[in-house]
Amino acid sequence: MGYVSAASVPQPRTAARGDEEKAAARGGRRSLAAALFLGAAGAAVVLLASGQTWSRGTVGIGGGNVPLTATGGDVTGLPTALAIVGLAALVAVFAVRRAGRFLVAGLLTLSGAGAATAALLGAGDSAALDERAAVTTSDSAARVAELTHTVWPYITAAGGVLLLLAGLLALCYGRGWPAMSGRYERGAGPRGARKGPAPVDPDRPEDLWKALDRGEDPTTI
Repeated sequence: MGYVSAASVPQPRTAARGDEEKAAARGGRRSLAAALFLGAAGAAVVLLASGQTWSRGTVGIGGGNVPLTATGGDVTGLPTALAIVGLAALVAVFAVRRAGRFLVAGLLTLSGAGAATAALLGAGDSAALDERAAVTTSDSAARVAELTHTVWPYITAAGGVLLLLAGLLALCYGRGWPAMSGRYERGAGPRGARKGPAPVDPDRPEDLWKALDRGEDPTTI
């Protein structure tokens, strides 16, 4: 009876350790799924919203008013560029490990923060429409009138925030995420090595036929 009680002591500890490992694995999968969703959605929102009209106005020509519009790309190209960088960083997170993963996650975070900041700074910008007014009137001193702004800059900023959150998740939990498998890489080990042809037995006709099918001369093997 003493032996049974002594042997049964480690069992609750082992079960508790197994439960902790399962909980950690579930948490890692959830954070991974959340980061992928937030990053992909954020990049898509930034790319879509940056192509929409951010501001409108008019310029007077010959006693009339000509309407002018400016898209997010006309105002600033930073959100679009940073969204592409962030999307690439999100994919690269799974191709690197340890310090490399930390650096890539930091790049993803900075890309989101930069895209959001650039969008907010461009929300009240009038330089793009002033430039269009000067080109339309052939007068470098012309300025846009009746300037209004749309909600698209703020939607772009929201997409940048999503990228930022994906980067923060990668920084906090990325250490436990899986990495890209190397079994398809050349020289990766037994799995990546290509097996050579089986030796040919001259006394076995089937081996001779297989060698001929491979384009080999069975008499020289």
